[in-house]
Amino acid sequence: MIRTVIIEDEIHLREINRMLLTENFPDVEIVGEAGRVEDAVELIKSEKPQLVLCDIELENGNCFQVLQKCRPYNFRPVFITAFNQYAIKAIKFSAIDYILKPVNEFEFCDAIQRAIDSMPEKNSQQQTENLLAHANYGKANKKVVLRTADAMHLVDVNDIIYCKSDNSYTTFFLHDKKEVTVSKSIKEFAELFSDYNFLRPHQSFLVNLNAITKIDKTDGGFIIMNNGAEVPISSRRKQLIFEQLDKL
Repeated sequence: MIRTVIIEDEIHLREINRMLLTENFPDVEIVGEAGRVEDAVELIKSEKPQLVLCDIELENGNCFQVLQKCRPYNFRPVFITAFNQYAIKAIKFSAIDYILKPVNEFEFCDAIQRAIDSMPEKNSQQQTENLLAHANYGKANKKVVLRTADAMHLVDVNDIIYCKSDNSYTTFFLHDKKEVTVSKSIKEFAELFSDYNFLRPHQSFLVNLNAITKIDKTDGGFIIMNNGAEVPISSRRKQLIFEQLDKL
């Protein structure tokens, strides 16, 4: 059985979460519930769950305060939140599963199943630490968790030279000549890195401005990266891209 706790301050939502878990996951055992920061910390420490379903906003604080007091992280968190762009961006940087309110049963089950499937991973500590760093310090911490089919990579954003899209897959080209391919669209990473000096000159590419060495305006225009790669500039984005680069 998968020992699970529910951290939610609204009673009716707690009941919904309990019902969805009970009806869809027979291997899940709910060992406790809490709605306040101190109660949640005590519950996690005493019950030692494997899965923690946690609302971001609690009665007297938030789930990040709970996590700060629950090291080491020997559990998989799944967050539930109303739309909060800042919190969701921190969660996405760490590749942790989340559910948006109002809760949709299909999305709920999908997120819980992904968390259960990833439980054998040994990187929960790194993921959660990275989440807290982003939640507490915003852009001060620049690491992103990239999950592939067989591994999890904690990458400094500054080490990303550029990204290239292949349909629903995105390949990251790093300074150490390493390449990491994840099954997420480049659009999602363009939004995620919007505050980190990244530019999308072409629908299939996302480049780190700090890794650009030259802008060639011939033959339609292309960008030369510090690893020698040539990234095209699409004709419909050319004017906007040149204007943005001129501001550097």
